Amino acid sequence: MTHKLAVLPGDGIGPDIVREACKVLEVLRADFGLDVAWEEAPVGGTAYDQTGHPLPDTTLELAKSADAVLLGAVGGPQWDNLDYTLRPERVALLGLRKELDLFANLRPAKVFPELVDASALRPEVAEGIDIMVVRELTSGIYFGEPRGVEELPDGRRKGLNSLVYTSDEIERIARVAFEIARKRSGRVCSVDKANVLEVSQLWRDVVSHVGQREFPDVELSHMYVDNAAMQLVRDPKQFDVMVTTNMFGDILSDEASMLTGSIGLLPSASLSAEGAGMYEPIHGSAPDIAGIGKANPLATILSTAMMLRYSLDEIELADRIERAVGQVLADGLRTPDIAGEGERAIGTAEMGDAVVAALRG
Repeated sequence: MTHKLAVLPGDGIGPDIVREACKVLEVLRADFGLDVAWEEAPVGGTAYDQTGHPLPDTTLELAKSADAVLLGAVGGPQWDNLDYTLRPERVALLGLRKELDLFANLRPAKVFPELVDASALRPEVAEGIDIMVVRELTSGIYFGEPRGVEELPDGRRKGLNSLVYTSDEIERIARVAFEIARKRSGRVCSVDKANVLEVSQLWRDVVSHVGQREFPDVELSHMYVDNAAMQLVRDPKQFDVMVTTNMFGDILSDEASMLTGSIGLLPSASLSAEGAGMYEPIHGSAPDIAGIGKANPLATILSTAMMLRYSLDEIELADRIERAVGQVLADGLRTPDIAGEGERAIGTAEMGDAVVAALRG
């Protein structure tokens, strides 16, 4: 059966980097027999300019009908003054996650041997980092009700957001983390704030119950979020799989990304219970370098590998992409964001071409 993809280039450098990922898909289709077809649609600020809404109905329907979604990036300063209900980052990203029920966000943070010196950490600390952050994505404080800003009788204003989780929401994200750990080093660290938050107490209880009942072969530990943030810098190799709430995961996964040297290298996956997912680089739209060939496409290409692995069940082809990226880096090719002193930087298309050549080689 043909794999059907929705390709949403988005804003800023989104079209630049998605173009290179599509080159990779073309090669896999032509040379390796991948049965895949895709259709592009606007999303984000670009969609707002075209249709008056960051997530048009036609784009949403395409995404819902696809086996997987490949997303570039959304947002930019030209849309910052839009009403909150029309901001691309909120409406497009949160809308897609909610409508597709993409409850599990996977963010790997892996240091390539060739880029150890690019990490902000000492080489002996950075070498060998390989972490998977599993973040709950459709509940928690970003979605909880009640929420909003209200005027008080005395003229002051009050803002309110609600941190809410139910046991079934915690159970399903915990299962994802345990299943992934089984395929890695068999260790899960659940991150919470159970010493002060009742929601975190429930989180810890439920994760512990799922681990004891269904995954006795996986080692489970718990850590408060403030300590986890410190430990990621002090001793990151202690972590294998980290599972946590929406807001904590948002923060910790960005911290983990900087351990690798550049967010231009880091992919992500957001999965539904049915296996469909949305795949995107973790970086933003970088409008200052859009269209000038300086963007790093490797995070988007690696997101494509995650798409093949988690939604399309094309494990061998996913491995091929990851090996090709490793080969390109081993050959010394660098985009400006990862080029060291004295190293020649190549452009977006040239890097995409190099990955294609490594695939064919």
